[in-house]
Amino acid sequence: MGRGLTVAARGKGETGNEKGTMSNVVTIESKPAEGASAPAQLAAPQAPQAPPGQGLQVTPRAIQRIRIAMAKEGVSPTEGGLRLGVMGGGCSGLSYSIKFDTQPRERDRIYEFDGVRVFVDPKSFLYLHGMTLDYEETLMRQGFNFINPNSSRSCGCGSSFSS
Repeated sequence: MGRGLTVAARGKGETGNEKGTMSNVVTIESKPAEGASAPAQLAAPQAPQAPPGQGLQVTPRAIQRIRIAMAKEGVSPTEGGLRLGVMGGGCSGLSYSIKFDTQPRERDRIYEFDGVRVFVDPKSFLYLHGMTLDYEETLMRQGFNFINPNSSRSCGCGSSFSS
C-alpha cells in the first residue's frame, strides 16, 4: 500500500531533565511497506563528506539511503536530487521539508555528495546552514535526522522547530 513517514524534531531545552540540554536533532522515520523486508543494518557513522565550509553536511549513511530512495522513486541522479527545505507552520513556527525533485530551481544552492545532489532554496538555507543530515537505523526506528545547530527549540509533536 502506502509508505509512512514520521518526522520528529528535538531542540535545546526539550529533554525534560534537570540540565535542559539536548542536541538539535530532527528524525524523519520511514516504515517499510506492508510485506517488505527490513533492509540490512548500514555501516557505522562516518564523518560527513562535504567540506565544512560548504554549509550543509550529509553523512555516508544518509547518502546511501537517498540513493536507494531515488532509485525506487525513479529520480535521475544526474538531473534530479533531494530537496531540503523549511516551511512556516507547525507548533513551533517552522517545519522541515524533505522530498525529491527532478531538477534544481533557478536560485537553489546545489550540493553534491558522492554523486547525490541536494537542493536548498535561498530562504531555507538561512535555517539549514551548518546542518547535518544523517540516517539512523535501529531496531526501534529508521529515518533521517536533521542535526541543526540553528534550532533553538521544538515542540512535543516532533515535526516543527524554531530558531
